[in-house]
This record gives sequence, structure tokens and C-alpha cells, in this order.
Amino acid sequence: MTKKKRRGGTATSVHKSGSYKGQPLSLFLRIIVNLSALITVGVLVAVVGYILIKGVPNLTADMFAWKFSTENQSMMPAIINTLTITAVSLLIAVPFGIGSAIYLVEYAKRGNKLVKVIRVTTETLSGIPSIVYGLFGYLMFVVALKWSYSLMAGTLTLAIMILPLIMRTTEEALKAVPDSYREGSFGLGAGKLRTVFRIVLPSAVPGILSGVILGIGRIVGETAALIYTAGTMTGVAESLFSSGRTLSVHMYALLSEGLYTNQAYATAVVLLVVVIIINAVSSLIAKKVAKK
Repeated sequence: MTKKKRRGGTATSVHKSGSYKGQPLSLFLRIIVNLSALITVGVLVAVVGYILIKGVPNLTADMFAWKFSTENQSMMPAIINTLTITAVSLLIAVPFGIGSAIYLVEYAKRGNKLVKVIRVTTETLSGIPSIVYGLFGYLMFVVALKWSYSLMAGTLTLAIMILPLIMRTTEEALKAVPDSYREGSFGLGAGKLRTVFRIVLPSAVPGILSGVILGIGRIVGETAALIYTAGTMTGVAESLFSSGRTLSVHMYALLSEGLYTNQAYATAVVLLVVVIIINAVSSLIAKKVAKK
């Protein structure tokens, strides 16, 4: 049922909530949208529930021992290696990604052919399978630079892999900042550099952190690229130039052996919890920054 309401000479339609009489297309679209949301949530609940049901009963204290052995299949070394690789990869990729995005949005001339080439290249790199990055990292860092299998080789490979993601999300976040912010800063006498770092970047931080969160998820869940670069050693890496496996690689190794399926499910539970904690902390930081 539709009522006509006029404000300032402009007619608008006001529909009563939940009424779709005479509007079968709107009703159909709402059903499709609700069904899509229900299926998405259902799949998520099913996956998480299956992992928890299969993994939680198999969690034991021995699986958190400091050293890995065939008796305990400890995942503690893998947890430490995962946190190390994640931190170092972000330290490398985030500054380069943000810096590149700042150049493209704030300094490069609009319509510049170089900018178009960079954007097409970035989008292309975002779609490359991770195993291709793994083969590149193997040939470049392991073979050419003779670093052997090491956390550093895996870290640089992952940094290159998530760089396009962080770069594109940062670029979109910077574009979303209104030009009036820049014009107001320039009107008060601030220079370009000061405007970018004191006005534009703080306003774009929530969007930038969203890209970082996505990058963290890809790092933590990566397997193919790390098998060829970081290796599958079971212990805690003594340095960045030592080999070590992450949680995802640890889970893959347990499953591929076919002897420790239950322990692999338990590892999946811990991996899920680690990802949730990292995302929750990142989201909390983003909200606090947004409030400021």
C-alpha cells in the first residue's frame, strides 16, 4: 500500500513496512536476498561447527608442548612460526603498500599512463594463484639467492603476495576521503606532505586496516607458497634464515601423512581461533582509530 507524500514540491513514495501487494518483483528480490544471506550464514555455521566437533575432542595438552615429536604432534612450534611470519610479512608489505597507494592517489597526475599500468598490474597480481608465488619464491629466494628453505624466503614471498591487496584497499580508502578535507588543510596553509599524513591518512585508517586484516587472513591460511619456501621443519625456527612450518602447513603435513587425522582437526580448531583473535584485535583497533 503506497502513500504519496510531498515535501518542498517533490513527490516521494512511502511504503508500509512488509507490504508488497502489487509488487511481486520486490517480494521476489527480498526472498532471494534473505535466502542468500541464510545460505551464507548456514554454510559458515556448518563449516565452523564441523571443525569444532571433529577437533575439540582431540585437543590435548601434549599438542602444546614446546618440542614436536611423533608422540605429541605438538603445534606450538608452528604457532610461533606463524606469528613470526605474519609479523615480519606485515612489516614489509604494509609500508610499501601504503606508500604506493599514497603516490597513486595523492601525487600521481590523473590520467597518467604509468598509473594505469600499475593498477592493471596490481589487479593481475591479485588474481595469481598462491602456488605460482611459491614457485617464484623458490626460484628467487631459495635457489638464486641460496637462502635455502627459510622463514625469510617464505616471509618475502607472502609479502609480495599480499602487497597488491593492501595497495588496492589503501588506494580505495584514500579515494573515499572527501576532497574538502584536503582543500581545508591547504586553505589553512598546510603543505602537501602534512596534509597527507595529518589529515588524509588518519581519515583512511579504518579502510586501510580492513585491507591489513584481509592480508593477515591470507598469510595465516597460506600453505602452497610456504611449502616451497619456508619448508616443513617441525621445530621453532632459530632465526629468519632457518626453516619452519606454520599452522596451515603443519595441518597439511599431518593430513598428507594419513596417520594423524584427528590431530589435524585439532590443529584446524587452533588455526580458527588464532584467525578469530587476530581479526577481533584488528577490528577493535580500527574502531578505536575511527572514533578518534
